[in-house]
Amino acid sequence: MAIPNRKVVITAYGPPSTSLQIVTDNISPPPKDHVQVKILYAGFAGADINMRLGVYPLQSAPPFTPGYCFSGRVSVNGPGSSKFKPGTLVTALTKYDSDAEYINIPEKYLVAIPDGVDPKVAAALPVDWATAYGMVSRAAKVSPGQRVFIHGISGAVGQGIMYLSLLQGATVYGTAAERNHAALKEAGAHPYLYTNKDWIAAMKDLGGVHAVFDALGFESFDESYSILTPNERSVVVAYGNNLNNLTGAKRRNPWIPIAKLMFKNLYFWSNKGAVFYFITRDQKTYEPELQQLLNMTRDGIITPPIKAVWEFDDIKEAHEAWGKGSGMGSPVIRIAHDA
Repeated sequence: MAIPNRKVVITAYGPPSTSLQIVTDNISPPPKDHVQVKILYAGFAGADINMRLGVYPLQSAPPFTPGYCFSGRVSVNGPGSSKFKPGTLVTALTKYDSDAEYINIPEKYLVAIPDGVDPKVAAALPVDWATAYGMVSRAAKVSPGQRVFIHGISGAVGQGIMYLSLLQGATVYGTAAERNHAALKEAGAHPYLYTNKDWIAAMKDLGGVHAVFDALGFESFDESYSILTPNERSVVVAYGNNLNNLTGAKRRNPWIPIAKLMFKNLYFWSNKGAVFYFITRDQKTYEPELQQLLNMTRDGIITPPIKAVWEFDDIKEAHEAWGKGSGMGSPVIRIAHDA
């Protein structure tokens, strides 16, 4: 039988005060090959912000429930589903519907959380760290001795890129608020202020970098391309268009700057390239890479930092605070306290 399900709904594009509502609806039992999960934590990313503003590529129109990923406990198995027992801790990438008490999801997308991994940390892995892992290992192929530059090195994905690049033996540079510089230096990175462009000259003086990870978009793509080293294979890995959200500027169409960045790949005589990176749960790399990250967390190889834990009822405040305040790493939304 159906059960009550509180969830966030984006009712229209706009500011959190007018576009977000928490409603109570009914959720049906899971259909064939699906599992119903009681959500403990939902990941909270720039994609949620962009969806609320209506600028996320190929997104649904309102009304819809946001929430790109979650961690939770299996509640009920639908017909044909038997891989996970009720009570098993699981995590998954969803794109929508994770900002809710319950979710019905195809069993094939669920990945078990190993013993010893905190569910709130697990909620940061399917988007923030899986994005970072794919970009570092596959898009940029970061290797020992290389130099990488990260825009927003103290952010959710930026932290993942930093730690994974350092594990690969790369030297890491990037932009961040001055309040986070000491902690970034202690971690092994070389931070620059994002409020000026001193990093451009500094990177060129080094001979350029082998990879730039850029979630800002627009004119930032050209600046990122300008600091690539011309002497070896180098690449801009773009994965967002968050500049407007961070600066409060008027929303712009992201497709033109993305197209301009991709056009640079026609400069076949150079060693420079560009790629716009994204992840989906249907990619063949989705499950093995997420499982690898969970195992690395369990084994203490990585310790994904959690910037903030927002309560479910404070979802509007969480949206208002995104990209602001002290601390580094991934914010998450606590949907329920684990029993």
